[in-house]
Amino acid sequence: MRHTLEEYIRSAERRAGYQHVYSPVLGKRELYEISGHRAHYSDDMFPPMDLGGEQVLLRPSLCPHHAVIYRSHSYRELPLRLAELGGMYRSEPSGVLGGLTRVRAIQLNDAHIFCTLDQVAEEVQAALEMIRQAYEALGITPTRHRLSLPGPGGKYVAAPEKWQRSTALLTDVLDRSGLPYEAVEGEAAFYGPKIDVQVADGAGRESTLSTVQVDFHQPERFDLHYIGADGARHRPVMVHRSIIGSVERAVAHLIEQHGGAFPAWLAPTQLVILPISDTELPNATALARRCTRLGLRARIAGPDRGNLGARIRAARLIPYQAVIGAKEAADDHVALRLRDGRRLDPQPVSDVLTRISALIGTHSTDLWTDVAS
Repeated sequence: MRHTLEEYIRSAERRAGYQHVYSPVLGKRELYEISGHRAHYSDDMFPPMDLGGEQVLLRPSLCPHHAVIYRSHSYRELPLRLAELGGMYRSEPSGVLGGLTRVRAIQLNDAHIFCTLDQVAEEVQAALEMIRQAYEALGITPTRHRLSLPGPGGKYVAAPEKWQRSTALLTDVLDRSGLPYEAVEGEAAFYGPKIDVQVADGAGRESTLSTVQVDFHQPERFDLHYIGADGARHRPVMVHRSIIGSVERAVAHLIEQHGGAFPAWLAPTQLVILPISDTELPNATALARRCTRLGLRARIAGPDRGNLGARIRAARLIPYQAVIGAKEAADDHVALRLRDGRRLDPQPVSDVLTRISALIGTHSTDLWTDVAS
C-alpha cells in the first residue's frame, strides 16, 4: 500500500511539472547553520556526529538540500519545482511517539518551488488543488484548514516585514479560494507562515497531514538568485509544500479512516479469487496470471482455506471477490462480489478485468460503474 501511495504522488507531481531529486540524509553542520535550523530548531535535531575533522547531522528537513540544488537560474526557468520522497529525522522524546503518527525517522513527500514574487499565489493555489485531488482519491476528509502564524518567543526568525508579506500572500490565496480557515498563533515554521491541512483520528485528536508554506528567509540565507529580464540578479521566493505529508502519518491515517477497507486502487490485495473446488483451481491460476499482467494485485484463496462462506468472510475487506464454479470455469466467466455487498451476475473474465482496471487506473473510489471509464 505504501509503495502504491508513493507511486501515486510521484506520478501526480510529474504531471504537475515537478523534477524529482535525491539528496543525502546527512549534512554538514554549517548547512543547517546557514538555513537557520541550528539556531531555531536545534531541540528537534539529533546531535552532531564527528567525522574526519568536521561535524555532520541527520537532517531535520529537506529544504536546505534543495536550496543548494537550486543555486542560480534564469527567470525563464521559473518556477522551478523540485520534489523528493526523502528521509528526515526528528529527535522526538519517547513520551510523544505514537505508532506511525509520530515517529523519529520520517519519509516526507516534500517539494520546494523556487519562483518569482508574482508567481507565488498561483503556485500556492496549485498545491492546494493537488492536495484536494489527493484527498479525493484517498477518501480523506480534512477537518479544517489552518493558517499557522508565529507566536511569542524566540523560536521564530526576527524579520517582521518578511512575515507580513508571506502571511498576506497565504491569506489572499485562502480568501480567494473560498476555503474556510482559521488563523492560529504559535504553529508557524520558524522561517514563515503555513497553510496546514488538519485531519483527525477516531478519538478526535488532530494532526497536520499536508502543508503549504511561503519562505523569504532561506533564499536570502543561501544567497539564491535568478537573472531577471532586466539582466540583474533577483531573489526568488521559496514555496514549501507537501501533498500527503509524511508517508508514515498518511498510512496511519488511511488505516484508521478506512479500517482496512481501502479504495480499490490502494488496497494491498485488490481481487481475491475463490474457486469453489479444486477442479476450478487451474482457472483461478490463469485468472491470477492475467491480473498480474494487467498490474492488478490478486491472490487465490482455495478450498484448502475452508468452505466458500468462510473464505468470503475472511476476504470481506478486499474490494473484489471473484467466485469461480463449474459453470463459470466452462464459460471463462466469474461471479463477482463487491466489498459493499453487491453481487453481480456471472460475466466474461475479460469484461470484469477491463472494468476493474479502468476504475483503478483513474484512482476512483467507486467499486463499480455501469459503464467503464
